[in-house]
Amino acid sequence: MNQLTKRLERTSILIIIFILSFSASIFAASPDYYQIQVYRLTGKAQEEKIDNFLKNSYLPALHRAGIQKVGVFKPLESDTTSGKYVYIWIPFTSPDHFVKIQDVLAQDQEYQAKGIGFLGAPFDQRPFIRKESILLRAFPDAPNYFIPNHKTAPSERIYELRSYEGPTENLFRQKVKMFNAGGEIKLFKSLDFNAVFYAEVISGSTMPNLMYLTTFADMTTHDERWDAFRAHPEWKALSALPEYQNTVSKSVKLLLHPTDYSDF
Repeated sequence: MNQLTKRLERTSILIIIFILSFSASIFAASPDYYQIQVYRLTGKAQEEKIDNFLKNSYLPALHRAGIQKVGVFKPLESDTTSGKYVYIWIPFTSPDHFVKIQDVLAQDQEYQAKGIGFLGAPFDQRPFIRKESILLRAFPDAPNYFIPNHKTAPSERIYELRSYEGPTENLFRQKVKMFNAGGEIKLFKSLDFNAVFYAEVISGSTMPNLMYLTTFADMTTHDERWDAFRAHPEWKALSALPEYQNTVSKSVKLLLHPTDYSDF
């Protein structure tokens, strides 16, 4: 009887370990998904229209649909693209969640009514020139987004959106590896870059591509953090490794401010 009891105990322990391991693997395999919408505008009139739509219609509707944090950003005033682009970042739990939110918005009567001036604008009074949608999947070493808590005014904060396009699929995978297994994300975290996300573009106009968004209280902090990163011995050693050479064919750096109605 003792032997049987011991066997049953061992079996129970093994089952519990299996269940815990299986549960952990499920959670580990559930990365966030993000959409970045890019609106291209002609000038101030269209900018005012989209600001009104986003502030009073779109963001409130997303909040009602369960999306707690939505980021809205514009290029710095000193940038030649200032007043011509608006960037909107939205997090989702899965591709299916992304699709369902579109259906929820279509059925939200308050959203449709308040947004009619933008959604139903006449063809000769269109509120934007063109809209781009980028869908991303979070990296394994940063599976969930992070919301910074900067105390400075939105107009002082610097949010830097970077994208790295790869020359081939395999070389692109090496750049992704550099961020994850290579330790680049860990280095960014240790230097307080306050990144909202690191992710791979799974649908967009430029692929293969990865994007990430780091945030700073102000421009001085931005410059200090990047100086520290470039001078760090870990970065110098990592970037010198042969396996990570020639992994980027084009990099794009955008310096942005959050709008005063952005959630962060």
